[in-house]
Amino acid sequence: RGRSAQPARDVALFYTLFVTGARPLEIVRLRVRDYLQADGEVRRESELPPSASISGKPRPLYFASRKLDDALDTYLAERVARGHGIADPDAYRGLDPTTPLFLGATGEGFRITQYGAEGRRRCLCRPILETYRKLFRYAELEWATPLSIRRTVVARLYDRGADEEQVGLVLGISERSAVREQFPRNRPSMTSLVQELV
Repeated sequence: RGRSAQPARDVALFYTLFVTGARPLEIVRLRVRDYLQADGEVRRESELPPSASISGKPRPLYFASRKLDDALDTYLAERVARGHGIADPDAYRGLDPTTPLFLGATGEGFRITQYGAEGRRRCLCRPILETYRKLFRYAELEWATPLSIRRTVVARLYDRGADEEQVGLVLGISERSAVREQFPRNRPSMTSLVQELV
């Protein structure tokens, strides 16, 4: 908070990465309506729409964290006060539901660029990657990357008893084998497993 020029937004961005396990490009593509219901309540069980998902397929998105709630409450109230993406004051906390959930400093969405040959287009959002690099530096997590944070999310899910299918559902990976390959579960050695069984 003390180092950021936009602390409310940046704290919310930081927690969103940990809470959802989404990729930065997916987070940039989120809309207000993906997080909020029309009455202003948080969508605890939402959906990452195909238009936001890297795979182009919808998947569940869970907003189940009080820290994220508090951070986004502060950030969204700040957006309304600044007049960034506002609409009907009686719905979506006064925000236009079609606007990006996270905006840049000017009140515009983060710029996404396309690259690659026709029919094989890919997207990149350098501003969000740079923002996350700064956030990790501000938080004194120099080692952190969005991928390492996804690994942390996976480790926490495994610790809570999730299987590969559940992890894949959260991260948007359809094949259990791909989850095992990309995010292998730490397994204890046989020696430690059989130690003092009785």
